[in-house]
Amino acid sequence: MSGTSADAIDAVLVQIDANRCHQLAHTSLALDDATHDAILALNGSGPDEIERLGALHVHLGERFAEAAQAVLAQAGRPSSDIIAIGSHGQTLRHRPAIGFSLQIGSADIIAARTGITTIADFRNRDIALGGQGAPLVPRYHQAMLAQQGERRAVVNIGGMANVTLLDGGKLVAGFDTGPGNVLLDLWCRQHTGARFDRDGAWGAEGQPLAPLLQRLLDEPYFRLPHPKSTGRELFSAGWLAARLHGSERPEDVQATLAAFTAHTVADAVAHFSPDKVLVCGGGVFNRQLMAALATTLPGAAVHSTAEQGLDPMTIEASAFAWLAWAHLNGVAGNAPQVTGARRDTILGACYPA
Repeated sequence: MSGTSADAIDAVLVQIDANRCHQLAHTSLALDDATHDAILALNGSGPDEIERLGALHVHLGERFAEAAQAVLAQAGRPSSDIIAIGSHGQTLRHRPAIGFSLQIGSADIIAARTGITTIADFRNRDIALGGQGAPLVPRYHQAMLAQQGERRAVVNIGGMANVTLLDGGKLVAGFDTGPGNVLLDLWCRQHTGARFDRDGAWGAEGQPLAPLLQRLLDEPYFRLPHPKSTGRELFSAGWLAARLHGSERPEDVQATLAAFTAHTVADAVAHFSPDKVLVCGGGVFNRQLMAALATTLPGAAVHSTAEQGLDPMTIEASAFAWLAWAHLNGVAGNAPQVTGARRDTILGACYPA
């Protein structure tokens, strides 16, 4: 899994029994600045973009294969022990309104280098059936985190943020709430050179700016009914710049962006009145963001998924292992109440070893 933040490749080795994943090993390979910047540059149109896309598709395929081999080495397992690799790929464009979502990172290269059957391209079948193609993790959240007698919201704060609403064992809904870390990371790099604000320490030096927060919250996306999904296509550097006056202290903007993510998540789940909010993704380590989330959701207990025994940094990668298992076992991976697709469907395309 390489997410919207485009900062690292997370690889997990899981064993799946009775619909549940058991994590055996995990590794993370950082993406260097050149690769990170190449991904971000292809989120928009530009010169020679097909040539650049092709080169990055091959490069990321090699890196994904490297990540798979690294987690096998860590676990001391040969490739012959592995049934399949599920590869989400790296999203460059997500355009369900016009019928496509593009993830790169050659599955042919992954299968050829590892000798392991690879399942990839998980989003487009759902989109072909009228769905958003996102989020795709709610079925996995349901399998791993649903609890009878409890209303739970599972919040993934990666580059974008999405939520899964679970009423006991029932999957009620799931959708993208808006930016997670994407604007926080962008602003931090622009003003400090660092690719992210470690522990939210820099943002903690500032104070949220109420007028700026309101301008951010005025975005029409937040008033759309779900199913809905979004990405860098909307929440970009230009989107943020258009809402700044230019006189704000950078650390105050950072503090406001943390409050913005917290408010949009809280607004998205407040109507559900969850008993517990379980947070995963890189945002769980931003102390300022987690504190803001707890403040904006006073009626719910806000915890990391680590409380449930699930590493918050490996849930998405495990979800795509689960989706590969679902593909091979004829189990539907999407959820129409989440994506808006016309029916349940098996997700992914198979690339045999």
